Amino acid sequence: MRDRAIFTVMLRCGLRVEETAALRLDDLDLRRQTITVRMGKGSKGRMVYMSTDAHGAITDYVRTRPTVKTRALFLVEKGTFKGKAISVRGIQRRIEHYARKSGVKVSCHELRHTMATQLLNAGAELTVIQDLLGHSRMATTQRYCKVSNLKVQKDYHKAMEVVIERTSPSVPG
Repeated sequence: MRDRAIFTVMLRCGLRVEETAALRLDDLDLRRQTITVRMGKGSKGRMVYMSTDAHGAITDYVRTRPTVKTRALFLVEKGTFKGKAISVRGIQRRIEHYARKSGVKVSCHELRHTMATQLLNAGAELTVIQDLLGHSRMATTQRYCKVSNLKVQKDYHKAMEVVIERTSPSVPG
């Protein structure tokens, strides 16, 4: 349940692995379906939103999460460090484990790229994606987003209809 919550948050909320490892229980607002990222890259904070599947995965995990003193959200489940905050490397190892097991090439960072690409292909504005990812430069966001040909084609035809409408001479009827 923990791993599903971790990976779903990274995929649907666009969190970096470092941001995910640093999450605390009080960073969650389950009622508003938001997560406060306090220490993003460059020590910048931001607010991100939870999709319904991310909200469900986190809610399920929080219900079963062991009661311990640490306020860290995601905890080590076995071994010497059981009950302590999971590390960045711990999260990376879990995704490597599932990648090997499934035969799918995936990394923590690719989950973030996938979120950006999926939002773009679903029609989200690049500036919205930039804000959600916590990028200060648009060029960085553009590198993350692999635009599908379908989106390019759809945007082209939509924009071209506007261009033609604006530039066509009016014919009296």
